Amino acid sequence: MVEGHVIVAVVIAVIMLVGRGLGRGFGIPAAIPLVLLGLAASFVPGMGKAAVPPDVILTLYLPPLVYRAAFLTAPRETKEDAVPISVMAFGLTCVTALAVMAAVRLAVPQIGWPVALALGAAVAPTDPVAATSVMKRLGAPRRLVTILEGESLVNDAVALTLFGLALTAITEPVTLSEGGLMLVRIVAGGVLYGLVLGWVVARLRGRITDNGAQIVVSLITPFVAYLPAEHFGFSGVLATITTGFYLGVRAHGLLQPSSRLTGDAFWEVLVLLLESSLFVLLGLEIRQVLNGVTDYSFATLAGTALIVLAVVVLMRLAWTMAVFPLAKWLPGRHLSFDGIGRAQRLVMGWAGMRGAITLAVALSIPLTVPNRPLLIFLAAVVVMATLIGQATTLAALLRRFGLGETQESVIEEAKARQATVEAALSRLDHLASEGEVDEHTAGVFRQLLELRLDTVRAILDEDDDEDGTSPDSGTRGLRRQLAHAQREKLDELYSKGKISAATQRHLIHELDLEDRRRASGSH
Repeated sequence: MVEGHVIVAVVIAVIMLVGRGLGRGFGIPAAIPLVLLGLAASFVPGMGKAAVPPDVILTLYLPPLVYRAAFLTAPRETKEDAVPISVMAFGLTCVTALAVMAAVRLAVPQIGWPVALALGAAVAPTDPVAATSVMKRLGAPRRLVTILEGESLVNDAVALTLFGLALTAITEPVTLSEGGLMLVRIVAGGVLYGLVLGWVVARLRGRITDNGAQIVVSLITPFVAYLPAEHFGFSGVLATITTGFYLGVRAHGLLQPSSRLTGDAFWEVLVLLLESSLFVLLGLEIRQVLNGVTDYSFATLAGTALIVLAVVVLMRLAWTMAVFPLAKWLPGRHLSFDGIGRAQRLVMGWAGMRGAITLAVALSIPLTVPNRPLLIFLAAVVVMATLIGQATTLAALLRRFGLGETQESVIEEAKARQATVEAALSRLDHLASEGEVDEHTAGVFRQLLELRLDTVRAILDEDDDEDGTSPDSGTRGLRRQLAHAQREKLDELYSKGKISAATQRHLIHELDLEDRRRASGSH
């Protein structure tokens, strides 16, 4: 029994490696070969053991996925664009879920309203990974990336709250007033619990110096957020997102550089494994799903799938082109919408791919829910169609409107590098003037920093051509102070809105790498 499960796990791991390799080789989203290879593997005897119980899917996959997304959210940019993000995440998600519910109910009348809402909630949230990876590679305006990432984080919570209400309504009737009170309790309880847990974990992690222990704490945190919240009738997703966001904002002050590097590497691999295995599991389940929809004619299946896909795609395009601009009239202080023109809105509308979250929700539908195979089939069609049709054409759309040629991120990063090196030079001069560092040592480090500064000035077309070398030095205390000065400068630049969270995180990552190299070289 144990050997069989191990063999299945190895097969899934091989499929993930091959599938991702094929995706890179053919320049297509990795999800496509992963699903196809999973389908092929379903014909191998014994692979039926790979089926994961529906109630395990949300518990196992959802907490770490949404926690990591929340942890990496850019706080200042998200706050500045809170209105456009909210218009997309709350308004569009609810409208899409309700529109899909109505469309499915119309196409397949025997499906009840709560079951149709469960499907609508599953396909409503977007997965920005494919879209933002293309945008970042082409240098698209960062504000578009921020809005898409912020929307995806919030709409996960909105959609999953609707999904929970739909499942409750399937088992027991719920009046409108009862549903409203339940919604308030679910949302308020989840957010409050997430804040309390974030505060506790922040203080705990601030006292831990061992890298391994930090990873263990970070791994169990999303489950400690999700499971108790769900047990007490709150939103586990909102609790997990709130905890992740709370800790992500304070990550630079909580963790040592080596802990950040180790944690980033661990979570990057974990998220890759979770997302990839979800697509493989979908492929493995396709045969069973197809066997479960044999009661429906091909015309019904194809027609319903096309209707749901059309609602999902066209509703988003209509929302970004017609409804989204109206948000500028909403009360309150928020960034101007003038910088988001028709071309940007069209890209936002087309960047509505569905992915891992939709699959996790669809596969988590309980076995007792009527028409479960049909719901999974329709969700799978939406995911695959949007990945094939939208993800593969997004780059061409960006180039068509000239949105992929900006050097904004390059210039921003160069300016941030210049400011951090200048901060380190200023700290070095101060230390030398106070007699804490001798002139010879100060001169060595000054040459190293000025060499870096010259490189940055060359990028910014500043003519400053001084020669310098970078000799090694064993003065680790001085190195730490200079690195600390650079991190402080990055925090200052970010807090003043001079650089984005992505630039801040990237440069801090480089400083962390330098700290690790020096630490490993000292042993």
